Amino acid sequence: MKNFKSVKPKKFLGQHFLTDLSIASAIADTVDAYPELPILEVGPGMGVMTQFLIRKPRKVKVVEIDYESVEYLRRTHPELEENIIEDDFLKMHLERTFSGSPFVLTGNYPYNISSQIFFKMLDYKEFIPCCTGMIQKEVAERIAAGPGSKTYGILSVLIQAWYNVEYLFTVEPGVFNPPPKVRSAVIRLTRNNITSLGCDERLFRRLVKTTFNQRRKTLRNSIRPLLSQLEADNEQKPDFAALLSDPIMTKRPEQLCVQDFINLTLCLQEEIKV
Repeated sequence: MKNFKSVKPKKFLGQHFLTDLSIASAIADTVDAYPELPILEVGPGMGVMTQFLIRKPRKVKVVEIDYESVEYLRRTHPELEENIIEDDFLKMHLERTFSGSPFVLTGNYPYNISSQIFFKMLDYKEFIPCCTGMIQKEVAERIAAGPGSKTYGILSVLIQAWYNVEYLFTVEPGVFNPPPKVRSAVIRLTRNNITSLGCDERLFRRLVKTTFNQRRKTLRNSIRPLLSQLEADNEQKPDFAALLSDPIMTKRPEQLCVQDFINLTLCLQEEIKV
């Protein structure tokens, strides 16, 4: 194959191109948990992982915002031409990607937007039964953490409410160009059998985010900004006295499991009559 000029990694896009083919192949194989579904790869760069994905007997699309990377992919993988999406993944309408059909999401995700990618995944969870890929080790540990851990937080709760999390393996900085200042990790998220949390999901998210934003405080204190907002939005002023006196309010958010947050959301709903 003709050698094409390499793409220079761009710092403002958070690009760290993987150079180790064995690792690229191993990440590509994480999508085989759902071998029948098409694949959407985010941020393919120069296609080090893409080359292994397109060998699989199913449709592969890639989304890339960097025009240089898009041109490189068009030259090196002309067979992908119709399946290269030149766009910002965070702004895409993912239900249109495969005409309303579910797909596997994967990629060596840009580290500066990895959390936003997972929030986007949650918005489209009905279309994404499986999400795999490489992110910062710290973020991977946060997603996989359980209650009581110092790394347990917003992403842990919101993702674990809908997905089973597997921390697959760690990747060292030296296999990237340029090497990141942090270690990386590959994870796989697969949808659990939950179809409904049984509570107001928007309120659930607000509760989780509000309490973890002041994670060192007990729930009695960290929840107050949300209670104030709910009081302001409700014509009939709700009475949260009983809730605030509950023993659970002496705990910190990191001590609560997903079901605890669901139960708290239901208590809030009862007071505001949602």
